[in-house]
Amino acid sequence: MNTFHSALFKPVSAAVLCLLIGAPATAGAWDLCSVPDQPTNATPDAPRYEAFFSPYTHHWTPDSEHQQVYAVSLSRLLPNNRYCGFSLFNNSFGQPSAYAFVGKSWPGFWQAQPQLYVSVSAGIIYGYVGQYKDKVPMNVGGFAPVIIPAIGYRLSPKSTLEIQLLGTAAVMFGTTWRF
Repeated sequence: MNTFHSALFKPVSAAVLCLLIGAPATAGAWDLCSVPDQPTNATPDAPRYEAFFSPYTHHWTPDSEHQQVYAVSLSRLLPNNRYCGFSLFNNSFGQPSAYAFVGKSWPGFWQAQPQLYVSVSAGIIYGYVGQYKDKVPMNVGGFAPVIIPAIGYRLSPKSTLEIQLLGTAAVMFGTTWRF
């Protein structure tokens, strides 16, 4: 395994462990995923996970090679509006892809609309390979770092509508459900 791939292994495995079993993550910056037995700001019946589904992505510059993108993800909700998770999707060129991430949300950032929130996730994406490897910046062997800002509207304590900005390529529309 080359140095770049081994450097990616820790954050990806930390996000997956955090999400699936709530295990403490690797030391260092990935301590973001450490989960105490019970978050101090949560009630015992508070949601601990959030599922996301996107049925539509709009590309800023349509291309005849673009295919419809569908995405699903599962996030573990952490104290202080943090989260970590894993997403599976087919990319714009029909390739199976994945995204391991950590993130933070800022609910009620605008007092006039307390249901609005902003969030940002950062992590490692995999899947743009072969002839499409140059479609994502800093792609090495199909792996690339990404940052995804989002804005959402909370419909209820358990559901939202969300828009994610996918760099200069596209915008993704989706919905979440907490459980």
